[in-house]
Amino acid sequence: MKFYGYKRPDGKVGIRNHVLVLPTSCCASDTTRIIASQVEGAVTFNNQNGCSQVPPDMKLTMDVIVGFAANPNVYGTVVVSLGCEGCQMDLVKEEIEKRTNKPMKTLIIQEDGGTIKTIEKGVRYAREMVAEASKLQREEFPISELIIGTNCGGSDPSSGLGANPLLGKLSDKLVSMGSTSVLCETTEFLGAEHILARRGRTKQVSDKIYEIVHRYERSLALVGEEIRSGNPSPGNIAGGLTTLEEKSLGCIHKGGSSIINEVYEYAEELHTGDGLIIMDTPSNDAASVAGLVAGGCQIVLFTTGLGTPTGNSVAPVMKLTANKNTYEKMKDNMDFDVSPMIYGDIDEETLVNNLMEYLISVSSGELVKAEVLGYFETAISRYCNYM
Repeated sequence: MKFYGYKRPDGKVGIRNHVLVLPTSCCASDTTRIIASQVEGAVTFNNQNGCSQVPPDMKLTMDVIVGFAANPNVYGTVVVSLGCEGCQMDLVKEEIEKRTNKPMKTLIIQEDGGTIKTIEKGVRYAREMVAEASKLQREEFPISELIIGTNCGGSDPSSGLGANPLLGKLSDKLVSMGSTSVLCETTEFLGAEHILARRGRTKQVSDKIYEIVHRYERSLALVGEEIRSGNPSPGNIAGGLTTLEEKSLGCIHKGGSSIINEVYEYAEELHTGDGLIIMDTPSNDAASVAGLVAGGCQIVLFTTGLGTPTGNSVAPVMKLTANKNTYEKMKDNMDFDVSPMIYGDIDEETLVNNLMEYLISVSSGELVKAEVLGYFETAISRYCNYM
């Protein structure tokens, strides 16, 4: 199977052709918002971090912002910093250049004349990049060039019964074709980690699955909390999920039945042809999706039972639901109706094939609802409080 995408100078293939206006910290985020709002074809996000962070947290922030710039959906990046933050411009620029050789311009608000002059320069840089990006034409590529993120949020019983199993079937099909499929949300492995560990390609992979689960539990224990105090969420419970184990057993269906080849850290660079892998992410939707996109996922398939508008500025976030009521009530947000998986209106094989066709269509340029609405909320995983 083929899709139509954009070849990048670093050899990767994007399904979008964005110019990213990248804030290195919260102090640059309003400036990048104003720049991007004035340039059609430019995108940005609100970076709440980038300063006053302990080294492990600053690394997480660096990994995400650098990963966004390196994501294949980005043609080029205009990097904007304040000048005195922890994520200094020279550090960010150096890390981006390690990951990719795509076009990049830099601006430092404290050195470029303040907000207005920085905006003027940023708008000029972004417009020039958008003009360059517009010269690219989509080309045909094998589906093995795709790295697919899978995520779930606002779950209810229909997620575990319908949407997640169908996504798992699609994941298995993509893996058999040479694509990379990423299972994530470590907190939603609890109670089912032994099932995933049995599928590890090696003992090291199986041990790593246990390690990330136990590490997450320990990190919460340090502040006197326990994962089950907040998971399932109030919405999950209202929707009919009673325990974390019940939620986890539904969540892991997104990974289908394929062998798990590797376990990656949050926002770590991913690779094509890896088959089924795991990324250690939190269950917070925006932070989990950000980790997947920073790793290099060109698209995220997101299952939901209760409904959610979650999006991302760099990659399309496709919403699937098996809840008939949610699909009808939230048509503004839902992209694909999986309810036949439960009610039997369409057989499973046909439904998987329909979803595959839709995935190829979106990968070739069709916009998902979150893109149409302009939803791009972003969060970055953290270890502790600000310094």
